[in-house]
Amino acid sequence: MLTVTPSAIADVEVIVPRCFPDARGVFCETYNRRRFVEHGVALDFVQDNQSSSREVGTIRGLHFQSPPAAHDKLVRVLSGRIRDVAVDLRRSSPSFGQWVGEELSAANGKQLVVPIGFAHGFCTLEPDTVVLYKVTGYYAPEYDRGIAWNDPDLAIDWPVSTDRVVLSDKDARLPPLRSFPVYFE
Repeated sequence: MLTVTPSAIADVEVIVPRCFPDARGVFCETYNRRRFVEHGVALDFVQDNQSSSREVGTIRGLHFQSPPAAHDKLVRVLSGRIRDVAVDLRRSSPSFGQWVGEELSAANGKQLVVPIGFAHGFCTLEPDTVVLYKVTGYYAPEYDRGIAWNDPDLAIDWPVSTDRVVLSDKDARLPPLRSFPVYFE
């Protein structure tokens, strides 16, 4: 059993699996293809990726893979807490350039479906946060793309001040959305 709730942007969905707590802890079925399909989420995952971030205020993203290597993601937190963000890159979409954010944590068990046509990023809200994301396509470095986390046109409300953010060198150099060609119609 699971709950699937649409977000403020079409196709980005919040999934909450049913969990069973007892004296030992908690058991959750975090992915079951049959149950996902019953709720309209029919994705074929081929790879799992996991990141670990030591510092609060670490931002990873905003990343995506361009066609023909574009893929969907299912994001969840194994330990800690994040502000997860998806940015609509579909030029013909009424929500093009808009973003949606959701707090995901090990405690709340929420997962976010980030479909093809969206950039994805997150900011850690606790130290030693571990994030797992399932993807429907294999990583292809030649199609790896990203948008500046602080793009003023996107105006993402990150929960960290700009002087305290922790970034990779790669993410610190990402360009704004307006500099990109049309990748997704």
